[in-house]
Formats: sequence, C-alpha cells, structure tokens
Amino acid sequence: MTTIRIAIVAAALAAAGAVQAANLEAGKQKAQEICQACHGMDGQSAAFVDYPKIGGQHQDYLAKALRDYRSGARKNPVMGAMAATLTPLDIDNVTAYYARQPGGLAARF
Repeated sequence: MTTIRIAIVAAALAAAGAVQAANLEAGKQKAQEICQACHGMDGQSAAFVDYPKIGGQHQDYLAKALRDYRSGARKNPVMGAMAATLTPLDIDNVTAYYARQPGGLAARF
C-alpha cells in the first residue's frame, strides 16, 4: 500500500513539474497591447481613478475576473469586450505579469 502511495505522489509531482510557468514577457506585451490604456503598465491606473488598481493583485483573482468577464458571469461591457479577445494562455500570462508589479496590497488592520 505504501508503494502505491509513493507512486501516486511521484506521479503527481512529475505532472506538476510539467506545467509550464506563465510567460511574463508575453504578459507584458499583451498588457501593452490591451490593458495599459486603462490600467497602466504597472496596473496602478493613475489616469482613471474609477478603474481598479490591478498591479500586485493576486494572480488567481485576476485570472478568475478575466475568465468571468469572458463568460459573461461578471458584467461590464468594456471588460467583457477586452476579455473576449484573450485566450486562456493570454490570461495566464497577463495576470502573472500584473501580479508581479508593485501594488497596493497591504494589510489594513
């Protein structure tokens, strides 16, 4: 039984290692093409106070938001149209890029 568990864990680790990391350069390029007009290259949207600051935000949160805009689960005509142009790989890349920008995520107690 222990041998089977070890084999399962080893297979899971091998599969996890095979997952390719996001391409930050491709994410930066997509941000320049699509996102920066509203959110800025650093994700701080200084020019538009009503637009969310996405720089430094958690990648999984950003990716879910974009997927929800694409599917229509989250409603916003501008973001829906922008997200509709993104492939799943684009979403992985651009959200990884913005998640690694300096941001305002700080503990507020």
